[in-house]
Amino acid sequence: MDAHPPIKVLLVDDSRAIRHSARQILEEAGCQITLAEDGFDALCRVAALRPDIIFMDIMMPDLDGFQACALIRSRPEFGAIPVVLVSANDGVLDRARAELAGARRYILKPFRKSDLLEAIKALARPGKEEGRGPHSAH
Repeated sequence: MDAHPPIKVLLVDDSRAIRHSARQILEEAGCQITLAEDGFDALCRVAALRPDIIFMDIMMPDLDGFQACALIRSRPEFGAIPVVLVSANDGVLDRARAELAGARRYILKPFRKSDLLEAIKALARPGKEEGRGPHSAH
């Protein structure tokens, strides 16, 4: 029996296909997954779930990933939860906005299995600290 409880992941993306793909990868790795379809949904679920890590798309309607990340990071009770922003855009501006919002990592779509698993390994377990800014895993 595993001595550690499963890692709780909040997966936020407005694309059903992306949510399904990432969920499958993370469940195979033994993570407990909660899904959210947009930034507002993510904010509600963070309070109830208290995830170990959040993977969040940037381009979403109403409340985008930058805004949702900044709101999560601004709350003292949630500020330590690592947020990984995911985007198809590899622009310098988006990376800078991710860092300003408080993202711990920036992953490009289409992501690889290793991108998600490396982020989990580096960020989701206490005591495994890495630099504060977003780093591309792709």
